[in-house]
Amino acid sequence: MSHLLFEKRDGIAYVTLNRPEKRNAFSPEMIVRLVEVWRDVAADSSVRVVLLTGAGDQAFSAGGDLGTLIPLMMRTRAPQGEWEERFAADRKQLGVALLRNSTFYKPVVAAINGHALAGGAEILLSTDVRIMSSEATIALTEVRRGLIAGGGSLARLTRQVPWAHAMELLLVGEPITAQHALSIGLVNRVVAPGEVMSTAEDFARRISLGAPVALAKTKEAIARSSGLPLDEAFAIEAQCTKENAATEDAKEGPRAFMEKRPPVFMGR
Repeated sequence: MSHLLFEKRDGIAYVTLNRPEKRNAFSPEMIVRLVEVWRDVAADSSVRVVLLTGAGDQAFSAGGDLGTLIPLMMRTRAPQGEWEERFAADRKQLGVALLRNSTFYKPVVAAINGHALAGGAEILLSTDVRIMSSEATIALTEVRRGLIAGGGSLARLTRQVPWAHAMELLLVGEPITAQHALSIGLVNRVVAPGEVMSTAEDFARRISLGAPVALAKTKEAIARSSGLPLDEAFAIEAQCTKENAATEDAKEGPRAFMEKRPPVFMGR
């Protein structure tokens, strides 16, 4: 069975890390497929939002597979088989798979159905709305393995939570509870395990009511302006506002409101 499940329904792209027997650890196949999925979603105007989760109820993801992916990254293992060969041909795919960039602008909702460890926690930092099981934990364990959380966390985490909380996660390397994650603003909601997916889907559906370009331009403006001086940030905001205003959807929204009907957004 594929290590990654992918389908599109009603404007939502469902992406499921699918190795429950391995706690959804990232394999070379999963990484290569994730790269393909993100490219597909970015180019598809019918997709308004992504819902990312892990298969089963034990783990969202335990991070990189220490038997295959990590040795391939460290070049201590020769690639074996198609997927390992494809990954080894371009190891930078790992960063793309973890959305370690500022150019993927579709909103992403995370359904954290189980423990999110190491790389599994890192990919969460690329998401926008996070729903977490009350039984799950989050941990950046890399330093305990002689590694560092270089999948985006060192750049992102202090932009998302206060310094002391970020450093605790990065340096101590121990799991924090869902309630702790909520208290420091790392996740949006903590719900019972059986409610994680339904709550995440509800968020995704409500996000999908927005115009596709408006959603993407909103995220783009925030991502590109993060950390910049205000005058530079305002310039990016103005650019995105102008580009969105030129779309058909920007005319359809106000027109539908005045005509007292739901808008029909076309993504252009």
